[in-house]
Amino acid sequence: MIAGQSPPSPWAHLRPLYRSKAGSDPHHQSLHSTVKVAFATPELQSLVRRTNLAEIAEQLPHALVGAGANVRVFLPLTKDIDTNILSGLKNVGSLTLPDGADSVRVRLMQGQLNELEIVLVDHAQLFRTRHPYGDTQGPYEDNWRRYSIFARAVLEGLELIRFAADVIHCFDWTTGLIPVFQRLDYLQKDKKHPATKAGTFFAVQNTAMQGSFEREILPKIGISHKEFHAIGGVELGGKINYLKAGAEYATIIGTNSPTLVDTVAAMPNDNSVFDTFRRREKEIVGITPGINYRSWDPSCDPLLAQTYGPEDKDPTSGKRKCKVSLQRALKLDNGPRTPLICVIGQFDSDGGFDIVSEAITPLLERSVQVVMMGPGSPEVLERLHTIEQTFAGRCRIIEGYNVNTAHVLLGGSDILLLPSHFHAAPTLPAIGMRYGVVPVAYSNSGLSDVVRDVRVDQRNGTGFGFKTYDSESMLEDGIDAARQQYKSAPDWKQMVLRCLGEDNSWAAAAKEQLRAYRRVRRRSPPRRG
Repeated sequence: MIAGQSPPSPWAHLRPLYRSKAGSDPHHQSLHSTVKVAFATPELQSLVRRTNLAEIAEQLPHALVGAGANVRVFLPLTKDIDTNILSGLKNVGSLTLPDGADSVRVRLMQGQLNELEIVLVDHAQLFRTRHPYGDTQGPYEDNWRRYSIFARAVLEGLELIRFAADVIHCFDWTTGLIPVFQRLDYLQKDKKHPATKAGTFFAVQNTAMQGSFEREILPKIGISHKEFHAIGGVELGGKINYLKAGAEYATIIGTNSPTLVDTVAAMPNDNSVFDTFRRREKEIVGITPGINYRSWDPSCDPLLAQTYGPEDKDPTSGKRKCKVSLQRALKLDNGPRTPLICVIGQFDSDGGFDIVSEAITPLLERSVQVVMMGPGSPEVLERLHTIEQTFAGRCRIIEGYNVNTAHVLLGGSDILLLPSHFHAAPTLPAIGMRYGVVPVAYSNSGLSDVVRDVRVDQRNGTGFGFKTYDSESMLEDGIDAARQQYKSAPDWKQMVLRCLGEDNSWAAAAKEQLRAYRRVRRRSPPRRG
């Protein structure tokens, strides 16, 4: 893994790229009068991927375009990007930007990615010869400068490309200085400049990477010590923190968890970016990311033995046929009333394998079948295959990832076990529910917005949670609770139908995002202090 970045979710490898135009999706409908949005991101799934951000940064703009928004996406032209993917790529012009006591000249290029207008910020030394965050030696030491220049290029570039954005949508620490520069450098300028009129939406996807740098860079990026020391300024822990800066100066802050918004007021003071969230609780919105409903659709999935969906009279009938087909293909015992559990993820501690490894034998001694798919070390895989042989007909191990296998596995499984202690995004359970698979997850892993424990909310519950991160709780509070529900065919059918009926589409996420943009447009830049 390249240093200086958070690891992408294992599920990332199972996500097909966006492959059809939003206008062809019946979920996409015009929801509002046209809003103009400029996105700023270091990653875009079809061009450069390093973390989960890449998918969100591409799929959300696509969904917004399908909903009628006018969108531009800015990103640095790093060495990973193949510009041949973009159609109609052309030079737009150059910008001379402040760079400490000197200045730097960058070039803007504009091209088309399906229906998305892409604006590349090009500089040979800062971007074109390097990756987004770092290389095998670690994060680039001058990332503070690279993304200071990128921030200024986005703001000044709006005028060059003649795009009067209503909202500038920023992603994570690499774009954290955009709200700062917009407030400090543009609000006092010519009112006709598009950067002056735009509001800012700062989306926090990953708080693990915050862009923290020594205060000595302040004069080099054009920020005064006054802004550093202010309560609502750019300082955190004695350093300049780009993530905190974006959260302090943005018009509205966004997170991928509505639950976080509900609980932020009760968070204690801990000298972290969450102090900013708590102080600005009235200006935070939580929007759950979506999934690609065209790539993952059991009602027309050609890989399934039988298609099914929420519109069917009895979708569980088609799912049962998929289960029989899966059991036959994997040489599992043909038990229609034996719950089939699937686990998809890395076979390591990040994927929750530390507790799965302790629970796998007692789990298989129960009346269940288990299929596990993912990568692992040779030692781990050898042990798993030994267990597979011991429990022949009840356990299968699939090494690595295969997207087609994922479709078939989800189509035939009853329960999706999500043992990881943290999930950056709810993509996997949302896809599983799309296929009528009931999730079992660690309660504090960040999935509570999607995996709602049926024991807590009988009317709207979509899964089961285990409260303690250990094998005993996973088995007894999670799996055994799901097995007990499974014994009642009518109750289980209701769970499956509820999962199938959930709307976790990008179209739904885009609708919520448009509501958030209305808040951005109504508010003036936040007061700090």
